[in-house]
Amino acid sequence: MTIEFRCEIENARRWMGRETLSIDGRDVPVQIAWTATAEPRPAGLDMLFELERLVLHKGKHSGTERLKISPARMQARAGTADVIVDFTGGARDPNCSARQYLRPLFNGVAGENAALAAILAGDLPVIEIVDEVDGAVLDRGHPSAEIAAGLSGGLETLMARTLTMVAAILSGRPRIVPQLARPARADNGRPPTAYVARGLTISIAKEIYRLCCYAPHWHVGWRINKGAGVWQTGDLSGPRWNVLADPGNHFYADPFPITWQGRTFVFFEDLDHRIGKGIISAIEFDDKGPVGAVVPVLDEPWHLSYPFLIEDDGALWMIPESSTNGDVAIYKCVRFPDKWERHATLLSGLELADVTITRHNGLHYLFGAWRDGTGGYSDSLAIYHAEHLMGPWLPHASNPVLIDRASTRPAGNFVTINDKLWRPVQDCAGGYGAALALAEIVELSPTTFKQIIRHSLRPGPAWPGRKLHTLNRCGQLEVIDGSRVQPKTRAFGGKFPSAVLSPRTSPSAAS
Repeated sequence: MTIEFRCEIENARRWMGRETLSIDGRDVPVQIAWTATAEPRPAGLDMLFELERLVLHKGKHSGTERLKISPARMQARAGTADVIVDFTGGARDPNCSARQYLRPLFNGVAGENAALAAILAGDLPVIEIVDEVDGAVLDRGHPSAEIAAGLSGGLETLMARTLTMVAAILSGRPRIVPQLARPARADNGRPPTAYVARGLTISIAKEIYRLCCYAPHWHVGWRINKGAGVWQTGDLSGPRWNVLADPGNHFYADPFPITWQGRTFVFFEDLDHRIGKGIISAIEFDDKGPVGAVVPVLDEPWHLSYPFLIEDDGALWMIPESSTNGDVAIYKCVRFPDKWERHATLLSGLELADVTITRHNGLHYLFGAWRDGTGGYSDSLAIYHAEHLMGPWLPHASNPVLIDRASTRPAGNFVTINDKLWRPVQDCAGGYGAALALAEIVELSPTTFKQIIRHSLRPGPAWPGRKLHTLNRCGQLEVIDGSRVQPKTRAFGGKFPSAVLSPRTSPSAAS
């Protein structure tokens, strides 16, 4: 198979300079057919991209920079490929003999101008890949923008996810065309100069914030709830939420509670702001709240977070997120709670975040947020299945089964209610970890997947502060997390007042 990208020569960008596209591990040749620009771009756009490169990206190159086209690349002949992917806004050549003609649309419109207009309006657009022959939508996704700094970052993230979708379609595997959790916003656009100026102002403000405060500073919320919980009510109402105290220069996130050998512990990510790397720690709970001190339980040379716990074959296992190490590893508890040994690698050679496993209709299913290329970390859902916990794990027929920043990334354990399977998901439409959603899984097999968002949860009167991105329960103990402003000061002479240090402080500390 030979692939042809159709691109506008006056707006050639570095991301177009690829010679291959990776499809299921195979490098498939790509040729470029350059066309004339159908519509003019805003004046000074490249100068603005260069300004962003120097200020927002600290001089690093990006896929939006101008591409210097070599003579060899100029000689590609249009219409000689098996598959054409047309990134322009021009009309399809009616004499084209390619067996497949794909057109990416951005909020329903083709071409880079449509992509830029959506980003300038304040949001990344919905991507649709359309078969130009019959008009069928072959795939649909809404990328996340947590690493999309400025106009150039937004465009690079958008095109990275577009290529993810194109590669999935060209793999020949069946595609699931999802209904997205939220439509794209339709805000009024800004002129490019105003947009970039605003982006630079926000970037400077963020740098000042990082100099003065730990960012982000997550904290764990807990409550003893003898009645209906979040899964039953669909909101955060009920008994008061308390905040698990932290030392200030560490944050706590991703709480997973479990009762094992007659004792209940909450395991969580414990990140030291001073070194920027997380370990897994735990604290014991009784029927009134936390008791004793926080205990480190697992440390590796790489960052660890999201300590998913699962019981299997009489043993307790942990799968902490280790996406920066490029694998999914499982650890066996050899002494509860503080001694764990690496037992096996379930998957390798990929960035898979927040791995969460459930058993359904006789199979184990492993869910994770998959990162492909330079796109975001929270928009692409990959599923794997296996007969046994230790594998072998096989990919879902339609991976990635979902590209949607509002309903992809796992946010805690699966739950079965009235024989229906549910999962909490991160809603990153307002930024990474901004909110939670509760999704009912209505189809799940090695070849199918469908979920429906039934409830959305955000910080508010019951849980003040900024963000909410994990939900779990063990017996009467419910846990969540959030973030707050944490100044980089040795306030109170290096000590925190008792109200802050109390393990059962009120949720007002979350603001």
